[in-house]
Amino acid sequence: MPSLPMSPQVFAILTALIEQRAGLHYAAEDRELLSDKVSDRAQEAGFDSLLDYYYFLRYDPAGSAALDSLVDSLLVHETYFFREAQPLSVLVEDVLLPRVRAGQKPRVWCAACSTGEEPLTLAMMLADRGVLSGVELLASDLSTRALERARTGEHNLRSMRALPPGVEGRWLEQVDGRARPKQELVDAVEWRRINLVDEGAVAKLGQFDAILCRNVLIYFQDETARRVVASLTQALKPGGQLVVGTSESLLRFGTALSCEERRGVFFYGKAGA
Repeated sequence: MPSLPMSPQVFAILTALIEQRAGLHYAAEDRELLSDKVSDRAQEAGFDSLLDYYYFLRYDPAGSAALDSLVDSLLVHETYFFREAQPLSVLVEDVLLPRVRAGQKPRVWCAACSTGEEPLTLAMMLADRGVLSGVELLASDLSTRALERARTGEHNLRSMRALPPGVEGRWLEQVDGRARPKQELVDAVEWRRINLVDEGAVAKLGQFDAILCRNVLIYFQDETARRVVASLTQALKPGGQLVVGTSESLLRFGTALSCEERRGVFFYGKAGA
């Protein structure tokens, strides 16, 4: 079906609605791209006008669920096992293992985990060291579709493209053209739908020894990113560590966290214990 016309005015109100719900920011040059994606959803819902679709999303009792579904279709789910693995390895060796050996049970939150390859990679690393049961793992995403794939252990074969030696066959196997992690890894993770811009939902999770929020902040405007970082900071225990993507930096947000480099990996630590 051809895309429905999207005027600058409709683009402005639709993107404001999307950003308010999920934090996703679209610049003016993204109008054509967004028009194609939103048109598909609007026409599937029986609308031939994007303005009418906006009013439905904004005011109809069924609009809230439809808006969540629209946001889900806009989310980027590019991930794979052992992506940017060095930060995970340093986190395990320098932060988690010492706490487990000290008799603690550290909590780790993988925020915006998409289809789950990151928390499952972390679970593999912990299992290799015999401490998987000694760490509490929470993984969250905004997308219900992505989380369902994570819970069922269904992954594309492309997600195996960066595996180090010894992982396939031990922790992952190919079944019917899909990559399937061992069930004990999937079961070791608590999977939750969490919207990172919902400060109340984040606060209800409690506090963590470490939070991974990688390659997420790049999709937010600075003010939204600043609020999300502040919320994540509150969710860290004293002495806790926040890890962001290699191309992301918190310094311009004026964060209260202190930056520390460990073996080429930047950690943002919360003052305290």
